[in-house]
Amino acid sequence: MNRTKNPTERPAMMKVAAASYIGTLIEYFDFFLFGTAAALIFNKLFFPNLNPLVGTLASFGAFGAAFVSRPLGGIIFGHFGDRIGRKSMLVLSLLVVGLSTGAVGLLPTYTQVGLLAPVLLVFFRLTQGIGIGGEWSGAVLMSIEHAPPRLRAFYSSFPQCGIPAGVLLSTASFYLVEKLPPDQMLSWGWRVPFIGSAALVLLGLYIRMNIEETPAFTQVKQRKQEVRFPVVEVLRTSFRSLLINVCVYASPGVLFYLATVFIIRYGADRGIPRGTMLGAVCTASFVQIFTLPLYAMLADRIGRKRALMLGALITILGAFPAFWLIDTGKPVCVYLALMLLLPVIHSSTLSPLASFLPEQFETRLRYSGSALSYQLGGLIMSAPTPFVAMSLYASTGSSWPIVLYIMMGSLLTLLVVPAGRETYRDAIDDVARHDTDDVGSGSIAASAGIGLHR
Repeated sequence: MNRTKNPTERPAMMKVAAASYIGTLIEYFDFFLFGTAAALIFNKLFFPNLNPLVGTLASFGAFGAAFVSRPLGGIIFGHFGDRIGRKSMLVLSLLVVGLSTGAVGLLPTYTQVGLLAPVLLVFFRLTQGIGIGGEWSGAVLMSIEHAPPRLRAFYSSFPQCGIPAGVLLSTASFYLVEKLPPDQMLSWGWRVPFIGSAALVLLGLYIRMNIEETPAFTQVKQRKQEVRFPVVEVLRTSFRSLLINVCVYASPGVLFYLATVFIIRYGADRGIPRGTMLGAVCTASFVQIFTLPLYAMLADRIGRKRALMLGALITILGAFPAFWLIDTGKPVCVYLALMLLLPVIHSSTLSPLASFLPEQFETRLRYSGSALSYQLGGLIMSAPTPFVAMSLYASTGSSWPIVLYIMMGSLLTLLVVPAGRETYRDAIDDVARHDTDDVGSGSIAASAGIGLHR
């Protein structure tokens, strides 16, 4: 069997990793910039006629709108990523997100144009979601398909590092503009981070246009093995892998949006100054940039499945202590809680997820399969999270239902991971080659033992 030869050498590999990292940083900076604004000010700017709670829920609804369009983006970018190439889709996805984010910064508010303002807000949020739908898989595949065989999880963690870096940058941006007088903050200050993201987009485009296509996909092109409709083929032959991946996403997906979006509003309702909450999120996100590669190294050593199961257990055990710390209201405890939630708990599942999801699919379907898995997981597991958490908290006034919500997501991940295959010892062009669901293959549980170790 022919295998992909000559993995990208170290200097070129670092260039690929940097391109994946910077692009994901920019995309998630734009994405979470919207989330931070939704938690803090969008209820006043775009939903002023609603009471504060309903206005906040409406803002979180606008934030969640991107999750609806992200699977569509995954289908579109996955289709062309599996037919044309990973690199071109990386450039295009970044451009779509950048233009949508800049447009949000130029929007008129409700007091200026009435109902048109929230309509435009949701429209550009949906457009942003389409771009995000193709970003993550393209960035991860560029890293995995270029990487040395025993370092695929490590290099796939570089795009993951861009996620907390984006959170850090977006949160820090609002932390700075919140220093403005309230009237200036509401009139023009909130627009600055959105419009300023254009400079970052230009930087990301320059870096991404100077990397090479992956060796694994190049072989697919040379052999003329492209699939005419990759998403249809994923649904036809690899539906089991798709279903497993969506469920595995539950643990990191639920926790992340609680710890980065909802947590800011939660702290404010508990009487914790916004500056303290924003500072804690920034600090924890910075540290997470360094813990993600550490967990990835573990996934390269013991396997993706064991690393994910360990992470799900860590999440179940650590959720209550983290919220107990926040509920004390003491700044030092808030910082400790966020350090526990993001660099420790969340990294333990987010990091191995980046190699587990794509490696469940063969090369010719990998972009579509991983994009659809990740974005459907986001739609089902993550999109409702701020809304559900806010509703739970409003009805109980306590953190315990929120913690149970986190634990349920992690339990789902823990139960489903064993049904996937272990791929860390496979060559990248052999990964998931045997993952075509036979007719009548049975349930996930029945087939959980197939191909776990080879």
